[in-house]
Amino acid sequence: MNTTPRMLDLVLVWHMHQPDYRDPATGEYRAPWVYLHALKDYADMAAHLEAKPAMRAVVNIVPVLLEQLEDYAAQFAAGALRDPLLRLLAKPVAAAYSAEERALVFGQCFHANHAQLIAPYPAYRRLHDLALAAGDDARDGAGYLSDRYLADLVTWYHLAWTGETVRRAHPLLPELMATGTGFTDAQRAALLATIGEVVTSIVPRYRRLEDGGVIELTTSPATHPIGPLLLDFECAREARPGLPLPAAPRYPGGRARLDRQIDDALAGHASRFTRAADGLWPPEGAVSDAFVQALDGRAVRWIASGSQVLGNSLRHAGRELGPAAMTRPYRLPSLAHDVVCLFRDDLLSDLIGFEYRKWHSGDAAGHFVGELESLAARTAPAPRPLVTVIVDGENAWEYYPYNGYFFVNDLYERLAAHPSIRPCTMREWLGWRDAALAAGEPDPCGELPGLVAGSWVFGDLTTWIGAPDKNRAWDLLCEAKAAFDATLAEGRLDGAQVAEATRHLAVAESSDWTWWFGDYNPAESVARFDALFRATLVRLYQSLAMPPPPALDAPVSLGNATAPSDGAIRRAA
Repeated sequence: MNTTPRMLDLVLVWHMHQPDYRDPATGEYRAPWVYLHALKDYADMAAHLEAKPAMRAVVNIVPVLLEQLEDYAAQFAAGALRDPLLRLLAKPVAAAYSAEERALVFGQCFHANHAQLIAPYPAYRRLHDLALAAGDDARDGAGYLSDRYLADLVTWYHLAWTGETVRRAHPLLPELMATGTGFTDAQRAALLATIGEVVTSIVPRYRRLEDGGVIELTTSPATHPIGPLLLDFECAREARPGLPLPAAPRYPGGRARLDRQIDDALAGHASRFTRAADGLWPPEGAVSDAFVQALDGRAVRWIASGSQVLGNSLRHAGRELGPAAMTRPYRLPSLAHDVVCLFRDDLLSDLIGFEYRKWHSGDAAGHFVGELESLAARTAPAPRPLVTVIVDGENAWEYYPYNGYFFVNDLYERLAAHPSIRPCTMREWLGWRDAALAAGEPDPCGELPGLVAGSWVFGDLTTWIGAPDKNRAWDLLCEAKAAFDATLAEGRLDGAQVAEATRHLAVAESSDWTWWFGDYNPAESVARFDALFRATLVRLYQSLAMPPPPALDAPVSLGNATAPSDGAIRRAA
């Protein structure tokens, strides 16, 4: 009996994305999530890979996030901060807080997972308890608590949002945590400088990791739009027949806009990194036949989606989704001859995203490896399996103890040393495939005649279209795009005006607005994204020298006051 473990290849993809939080009129940041995630998550994820050079992974960084990281680096370099929360950290302790500043502090500085980012720190927890004691809601305390309290709260919020590897690399941070209260101007200035150093380091660190062969960097269409919906609303009915659609029959000029989004992403990636992007993560894994056809002839070798899309597509072709079918990439020769599509193992991906946060780190890492070993055995005698795990590289860690430090460390150690599991980048795997084909060996890829349009969420597109508020958002966007097209056709805008209008249009096309719209998301978060979406459309009309329609004065979506607060991440099913 052969007891040799069956070999398995693993492509582990960390996806990193934030929408454009800049006020479209002023350039001021309306939310601090880009730099906070850089300080906590992007830095930690880079450090884990730097510490395990034998590990391999793929890191997808969306262009709109890269642009904002670079913008923050420029702000720190110039000493001119356009993020109001950072300005409050730079504010002298003795300076008085305005009513607007107080509202910002109370609205933002308890916005964190309580169990992992507030409760473990007695001084921070005490600030939270004092706010609750001052009123039924933390914000009610804004008029009762002192400016000294607010200065400490702003300081603690930033301390809590530092990554575990960042704390280990910067002794200042544990020193300030030990101080606990009464922070001085000098201490706060040192903290601000450390934040600037960490944020500024993010893009160069990932560039070095790719140059060293540890990771493969991939891109996505520039502002993270749902490509299939830019091309065709009707495709949403392939997985959900009868789904209600927007009143507009289609997004005007959607193919040209998708082409621009992809071309901008590929060009921007090539200008920032040593190697051009071979892989492109379709935002939210949303694919359709028309989307893949749009990639034909471009320098994109691989894309990815969710396992439910594969299941729907196989069943449409009269085939079934089993372990062997799940653990291989697929060619789509009738759509794009040179593009290979991976499909995410939703079970393994969601274990990292949602379940392992509750486990001991060693047990979780061991279980993950065991699942891979079992999957390798269950796929025999099919060709050597390739398992694809795609996980949010930022939002999940807020729910882990120590920002997932021990879990990721244990996981990488086990994977890098495993005798039969080979972590690899997709670039490496495609190189092995090319060599095998040149040697006359069978193609390890399967073939699909087409795709049933969908995403990694539920295998369909209902997260972004189909509900009344989501459809209303699309109709508002379609109206704005029609105005954009008509104005450009008139030829009355100069080059700079066209560029500004195009920029606002691209931001309005982001998937994030309709992701958040819906009564399953918390009202406060929905209100923030709703206001920024409408502000972007207002600014688009203004850049076209047109009056914004009155419909943009009213909210598109209201959310739900009792919905859970973890809407930034979602299970596949």
